[in-house]
Amino acid sequence: MSTANSTASTRRRVQGTAGLGRAAPLQPTRDQAQANLPPAAILARYKPGKADPMKVLEVLLGLFNSLHTSLDKTVSHKTRQERADFLRRFFRDLKSKAGFKTLPDPRNLGERHIRAMVKIWQAEKLAPATIQTYLSFLRGLAMWLGKPGFIHKPADYGLSTEEYQRHEYAQRDKSWSAQCVDIDAVIEQVCAYDRYVGASLRLIQAFGLRRKESVMIRPHRCVVPFEATGLSPDERRADHYVRIKEGSKGGRLRFVALDSAACMAALDYARAVAEGEDAHLGYPRHDLKRNLRRFDYVMEKFGITSSERGITAHGLRHEALIRRFGDETGGEAPPVRGGGPLPPDLDHAARQAVAEMAGHGRIRASGAYLGASPSRHTPATTDEGLAAASPHDATNAPPNTA
Repeated sequence: MSTANSTASTRRRVQGTAGLGRAAPLQPTRDQAQANLPPAAILARYKPGKADPMKVLEVLLGLFNSLHTSLDKTVSHKTRQERADFLRRFFRDLKSKAGFKTLPDPRNLGERHIRAMVKIWQAEKLAPATIQTYLSFLRGLAMWLGKPGFIHKPADYGLSTEEYQRHEYAQRDKSWSAQCVDIDAVIEQVCAYDRYVGASLRLIQAFGLRRKESVMIRPHRCVVPFEATGLSPDERRADHYVRIKEGSKGGRLRFVALDSAACMAALDYARAVAEGEDAHLGYPRHDLKRNLRRFDYVMEKFGITSSERGITAHGLRHEALIRRFGDETGGEAPPVRGGGPLPPDLDHAARQAVAEMAGHGRIRASGAYLGASPSRHTPATTDEGLAAASPHDATNAPPNTA
């Protein structure tokens, strides 16, 4: 399998600059009267101290929210929504939680505002990944305003390592089998209640799909011959592959081998459920948003939640990726299941295969499913280390690894 990397995704945006982003449904629509004006000219119409700060924020979102803060590309609708929701809430909280009597214009946001909100987050005991994400969103805002160094490292705001350090490696096995769940029985129950959601679960279990990918996949059109994948001959695992792009994170293309009877059975079931050669797997009369809500509703109805059974639909993705690790290592268990050290070359190759199957560009992302290698002495994750690996990871990813 392979992950397609576009040239555009490697071009970095010059720090302190930003281009005009195209308006999207999840951000304010652009005023056509100012569509041809540069951002500075548009913002100049809203005088600091006179214009409503929240109105200025909406203007900034309309101009820049579609843009990646460090790479020369746009971001997903999910990222746009999450970033816009956070920034609106951040400014509201300055008044309601931090106690500022006057709401600052976003262009006049100061150090004292940031420090006050970080103290609120500390008091609320937010997860390290959440704090990292929030600071990354604020860095994006600073970039839009031409202040790329405005947001500091977490430690500079008095955060301890435990408060902001992400756990990149799985601390426990989140698969269904690890929770002693009868996977086939539960999926059968779901299929009997809602065949569309049941078919999605089957595909997640077979191919390690994300929830959104499993809803948007077109079962009758997703299979391609090996020759169409662009993979090298030594990567060949099967004669046919499942092409995954719709619903993937960042639109990243990958191919997963159709290499077992279980995979073929899951695909056949999905094809029987999908209505039409070009149909996706969601309920045909519903849009994507409603299909995703339906998926979540069914999960709650059958207790497929962390609070009730200790499992989620995403746990089936863990199941598939852990299984892939075993296939690559001759049946060895990953560290998250108590597996011991492996030869470095074998461990690296297996983790690479897992990362590619999951649709991640970095091999270390496999650790979120497999755990850290027993032989690896991983230093404490620092903010500098995170930035060196990918300065925008926190902005483009939700708190939990997908």
